[in-house]
Amino acid sequence: MNLRGLVSVTGKPGLFKLIGQNKGGFILESLDKAKIKSVVNLSTTKMATLEDITIYGEDDEIRLIDVFEAIKGNEGNTPEVKADGDTLRNFFREVAPGHDEQRVYSSDIKKIISWYNIIKELPLFEEEAPAPLA
Repeated sequence: MNLRGLVSVTGKPGLFKLIGQNKGGFILESLDKAKIKSVVNLSTTKMATLEDITIYGEDDEIRLIDVFEAIKGNEGNTPEVKADGDTLRNFFREVAPGHDEQRVYSSDIKKIISWYNIIKELPLFEEEAPAPLA
């Protein structure tokens, strides 16, 4: 799976694709149907790439990419984002076993499911992640 260039921006819903950089910051394109382009200034806004996001685990942190892979393998059982907390937690126990239930909230699970729903139609699951730079 290739999540390189996909980012979450603090204070903005949804996901974005990093498409360039200028003097004012990074140029992003929303991944929703509107494909809105915007410039984000990193001195005032925080941005996180999806490939770098991890989830609190009881022992080790769990990579978001691994959770997405597990959701893909369990796609028929994926609850709606608006499902109740118990349903979301039970599903997350299946796709992210060993997550820290005290520090991973229902709102986090909802966000991860909504992100998965945004990217599942993209060809990211068939693409290999680029090799890390040495």
